[in-house]
Amino acid sequence: MISVALCTYNGEKYLSEQLESIRQQSVRVDEVVVCDDGSQDGTFDILEKWAAKVNFDVRVHKNVTNLGSTKNFEKCLSLCRGDIIFCCDQDDAWRSDRVEKQTKYLRDHPDIDAVFSNARVIDDDSRPTGSTIWQEVQFTAGQRQRWQSGKAHEILFGGFVVTGATLALRRSCLERLTPFPTHIPQLIHDAWIALALSLELKIDFIAEPLISYRMHASQQVGFGPQMEAVSLKERLRRSRAKKLAPIQEKAENAHELYVLLRELPFVPREKLINLFLLHKHFQRRATLPQNRLLRVAPVLKEVFADRYKFSSNHWWLPALGDILE
Repeated sequence: MISVALCTYNGEKYLSEQLESIRQQSVRVDEVVVCDDGSQDGTFDILEKWAAKVNFDVRVHKNVTNLGSTKNFEKCLSLCRGDIIFCCDQDDAWRSDRVEKQTKYLRDHPDIDAVFSNARVIDDDSRPTGSTIWQEVQFTAGQRQRWQSGKAHEILFGGFVVTGATLALRRSCLERLTPFPTHIPQLIHDAWIALALSLELKIDFIAEPLISYRMHASQQVGFGPQMEAVSLKERLRRSRAKKLAPIQEKAENAHELYVLLRELPFVPREKLINLFLLHKHFQRRATLPQNRLLRVAPVLKEVFADRYKFSSNHWWLPALGDILE
């Protein structure tokens, strides 16, 4: 049985296109479960009209209070009855063979609990931008090779590359993944699912763009605006506190994630070593002395221990910054 978990919130602008892409799949889904987080627009009218013309079950649940993206998806997934569940955003569009491709992958790989894909990026008018989400999150060929060599969790410690809108998973894995944690802000539902399953080697990918992913200003979650590069002049003029704040935040986030994952009975402790070292690296960077000369020795210690790899592929840039800024 195949379910679709669709979360909506004031989605009337793009919802019809997404719904039609589900209806036109080469392999029919068995049910669509919708959890709406308090829409005040025409979302329900669109859903009702669409439900009346499809040949599968559509169940719409209206939240009494706003749950937010992560908890709304958790609720929606829990209400699905299918053996395989496809996560679905309200503003994208699926390639006609998405269900066929991902269902076949999970059928052919019984040891894998979830599979995600690439996606082409489209704009407000459904026009391709020429980019893909893997380009946006820098999930390069080298990263994909690392993933398939068993290092998926280490990639995800450094940044989340799995987009939930491309994710299909087995309902059976939800028992050990729920409840979804909410105390770590950047660990939204798809990041949590991907990270937890990566530690068990139970998530893989299909290197095809199986959906069109819409990037627009009003989306609830997404990649967000790219951070502007800090100029050399600004680096030398900004306050020390301004430089250290994001580094300290990374240290705290890594520590919270380490504590969370350490409590999971199915996570091998040895796979958390790099996360522990990542936390220590950022904590050392965030507590370097005010005096530049006194920073040289601890920075060199991190360099020779090869721990600046946690900060950047170009390790020398943050190392020099830590000494000079």
